[in-house]
Parts: sequence; C-alpha cells; structure tokens
Amino acid sequence: MKSRFQGMRALATGIATSALTAFWSASAFAGDLIGQPTDGAIDMQPGVTALKHDAIFFHNAILLPIITAITLFVAALLLWCIFRFNKKANPVPARWSHNTPLEVAWTLVPVLILVVIAVFSFRLLFEYHDMPKPYMTVKATGYQWYWGYEYPDQKIPEYVSNVLPEDQAKAKGVPYRLAATQPLVVPVNRTVQVLVTGADVIHAFAVPAFGVIMDAVPGRVNSTWFNADRIGTYYGSCRELCGVDHAFMPIEVKVVSQADFDAWVASKKGAKPAATPTTNAAVANAAGASNTPAATAAQASLAGTTPSPTPAPKAPATY
Repeated sequence: MKSRFQGMRALATGIATSALTAFWSASAFAGDLIGQPTDGAIDMQPGVTALKHDAIFFHNAILLPIITAITLFVAALLLWCIFRFNKKANPVPARWSHNTPLEVAWTLVPVLILVVIAVFSFRLLFEYHDMPKPYMTVKATGYQWYWGYEYPDQKIPEYVSNVLPEDQAKAKGVPYRLAATQPLVVPVNRTVQVLVTGADVIHAFAVPAFGVIMDAVPGRVNSTWFNADRIGTYYGSCRELCGVDHAFMPIEVKVVSQADFDAWVASKKGAKPAATPTTNAAVANAAGASNTPAATAAQASLAGTTPSPTPAPKAPATY
C-alpha cells in the first residue's frame, strides 16, 4: 500500500509540474515579440497569418500532447520493468515468450496514433497548397548574398535588398542581421503569391511569422503564399547553407495599409533595374554584339535610357 501511495504521489507531482510548465509556456508565448526572435523563448514565434496559426495549433495541440504522452508512457514502462523484473525482485524468470493481445495492442495503437496525426497533417499540407486567388505576385531571387525583389503586377523592376550595416541598425533600433536596406513591402489583408528562385546556389525564403519557407533553386521557380492580418515589420532569413555570407542575407517584410502600399508603388515607378548578376550578364552580352540595333536597344533598356533612332539608309542616287 505504501509503494502504491508513493506512486500516486509521484504521478500527481508529475501532473502538477506539467500543468505549471504549460502555464509558464503560455505566459511566455503571450510575451513573445511578433515578427522577430525573442530572447529566452522556448516556443514557436507568434504568427500573423492563418497558415502560421494552424501550424502552431498542429504543433501545440496535436503533436506536443501526443509526444509528451508517449514519452511519459515509455519512461514509466522502462522504470516498471527495471524495478519489477530485475534479478533481485524476480529471481525466477517467466518461461512464456508470446502474448497475443499485447502484440496486437502495440501494433494497432501506434498505427492509430499515426492516423490521427496524418489527418491534421494532411489538412495543414492541403491548406498550404490551396492558395486563394492572389491579389499580387512578388518574385524573390536569392543571390550570394542578398535578395532581389520584383513586382511584375505593379511593373516594378527588381531591386536589391542587402543586410543593413550594424551601425545603421543600432541607430534605427532594429535587429542587426535581420533588418535590410530595402524591405519587401506588401499590403495588409491581401493574398500575396511569392515566386522564389535562385541565381547561383540554393537559397531559401523563410519568414517565421508568416509560417512560410520555400527553397530558391537555380533554374526552378517555386511558389508559396501568405496573407498577413496585421500591419508591422516581420523578419526572416535564408534557411539554406548558401556560402560564407549565408548569415548576411536577411528578409525584411513591411506589411502596410493599402493606401501606404499604393504610395510606395507610385514612388517606385520608373526605378532602374538593380545591377544584379543577371542584368550584368545581359549588359555584357549586349556589349559583345554592340554593332546590332537589338544590342543597342538592350543596353539602353538596362541603363534606363532611350536609344537614339538609327538613321534610315539614303536611297542610291539616280543619274
């Protein structure tokens, strides 16, 4: 009776500890920064999209309880076997080797657990692939080591987004190695499709607050989407080991009102294309065949100027 009481007390202590841990985690989550990492946090970054909210629910309400229950059950089973079936407590071992109900149980129970996980997992996966009709499309190209953003719907040519220097980041009070020189700007409560590709090696476009991550593969265009439900600044970064300066290509997304977005688009109209390796190669190729009218037009287009019209050849004189 004494050992049983001690076991019940240990169980009650474990339940109380788990409850306090869950409460503390919830309190910590409530104090987390939105859009950037929080020092000392142990949970997922708060989300501002439906995708991230559902991902957090899947992790916290489905996976964590199941993993915790399995871990506690296996730990209790191991301890029971250690103390109940050691040589001192059980000097004469049993001779049986099979238990059909037990074997059926340990086969069916894991299968049922996986089925439950699969139902929620596939539901979340389908949600990621079931993109609503996008309001706009943005092309994000990963370079070594910065990002290039282009807005084909708004006729905004590609511009370069580098890491903000440390002194400027400190002066502005923004996180160094997360803040960028030119952010990606999108309107609030709008579905944004992001076309992601790489120009040299494999990069990855990831913004934790949006719950999106997509590989940027050279020669391939991948697609993801998000719909931010609140105005603010949200940080991400490249998530592939893309080279020596991998840590210096952050992603900064500014979610603004529709009016502010329209004003930003108007300010970007007529901007020259960024001098990326792609455009530099195009200029070099055009320079190599500079005697042709097409090459002259290409160079002028990339330089943002209008080529002078080539004079028409004069008709031969007649005598």
